Amino acid sequence: MCAEIDIEVVFALPEKQHLEQLRLPGGATVADAIEASSIGAAFPDQDFARCAVGIWGQLVERDRVLTGGDRVELYRKLLMDPREARRRLAAAGKTMRQSAED
Repeated sequence: MCAEIDIEVVFALPEKQHLEQLRLPGGATVADAIEASSIGAAFPDQDFARCAVGIWGQLVERDRVLTGGDRVELYRKLLMDPREARRRLAAAGKTMRQSAED
């Protein structure tokens, strides 16, 4: 019997974020973590089968075996490259913080 591992699954939209801690059997994969999470219920309009996934900011395949402490991240397509958004704000004399306060 494999020891259990504690991991997190996270996803965020501009208006809503979801972070879920899970305990899975050793040998569980990224795909197992996504399936075991309630992320699909929290975001029923999202197609998580097609989105990119990563662990701590590094893209990985869904068959990647997890280790304790991993943070599985589901990535959505961005509407605009963050660097381009900052350039546009700078050209308008604003910062990201000022834009969020508007």
